[in-house]
Amino acid sequence: MNAGPPSLEPSPAASTGTGGELHPPTDIELLELAAAANHDLHEAIAARVIGQHGVIELMLVALLARGHALLVGVPGLAKTLLVASLAEALDLGFGRVQFTPDLLPADITGTDVLHEEEEPTGNVRRRVRFLPGPIFHNLILADEINRTPPKTQAALLQAMQERRVTVGTTTHRLPDPFQVFATRNPIEQEGTYPLPEAQLDRFLLEIHIDYPSEVEEREVARRTTSEQKGEVPRVLTADEVRALQGLIPRMPVTEAAVELAVALGRATRPRSTDRSTPKEVREYVRFGAGPRGSQALVLAAKARAALLGQAAADVDDIRAMVTPVLRHRLVLSYRAEAEGVRDVDVLARVLESVK
Repeated sequence: MNAGPPSLEPSPAASTGTGGELHPPTDIELLELAAAANHDLHEAIAARVIGQHGVIELMLVALLARGHALLVGVPGLAKTLLVASLAEALDLGFGRVQFTPDLLPADITGTDVLHEEEEPTGNVRRRVRFLPGPIFHNLILADEINRTPPKTQAALLQAMQERRVTVGTTTHRLPDPFQVFATRNPIEQEGTYPLPEAQLDRFLLEIHIDYPSEVEEREVARRTTSEQKGEVPRVLTADEVRALQGLIPRMPVTEAAVELAVALGRATRPRSTDRSTPKEVREYVRFGAGPRGSQALVLAAKARAALLGQAAADVDDIRAMVTPVLRHRLVLSYRAEAEGVRDVDVLARVLESVK
């Protein structure tokens, strides 16, 4: 494999020209901004959230890659606080939707209402006016997304995929940036609706949030039961976020990294004829990742490389993103459930088998 990384092509200079006009920043300057923002955002969110540095890094990967993320964790692990703090640090609009069994699509997208206006002549004129729902924010927290019926989930699916919603006969564009961070409780199954594979595939990452360490939990107990309220400083503006998101498609990626991403995706398919497909996949996986999984691996690797200040995404970035990118794209068999085999166990074998 050819592992030589190409170089970033500089854009026009970001300095003030002879005429006093401002030029857009170069890609190299954006790369430096991404690395600095990565450090500053960790510190900013740490003012309110204790620990969870790995989770924050994956959330930033999803942010830069313009992808949606599914946060999986038991109650009380600061999932809501993480998303709200990130929105505050980026000076972005934050909206929260609490998903319940009686939630309707209009409760998310908004609805048309009949509005009466009195004209100067004294006549009353009726107009149809659109009242936007909570989805018209930059960062959306879809809390306990698996508690709402499939019809409501489908309304969110269109917004996630197309970044616009259709109400009646009118299509409304969502703000830019627009990203969904959905949460799912892994321990409660009663009163929940399974997420369709098509919707799971729309999430770039599935991020699992674990319990804090003993030291971190002591600090959580100390800080949250006092009057100490951490202030989250603003790190980036919305324009800077959009500029960094625009950098990711231009990020170079080595040929070796692309080959590895495709090989890893193909190795998760039980009917694949590739020799690198491990026997655990054939025994415990019903359906593996589709081509979108390979695409997501490359995209997430580019975002990770940018956050680390690297000039190109390489095989190490691909391997680091395998679990959060592919785990929700695997459909395990009943045998895997009966024998206690988890998706992470299968992916670990896939990583070992693909060289």
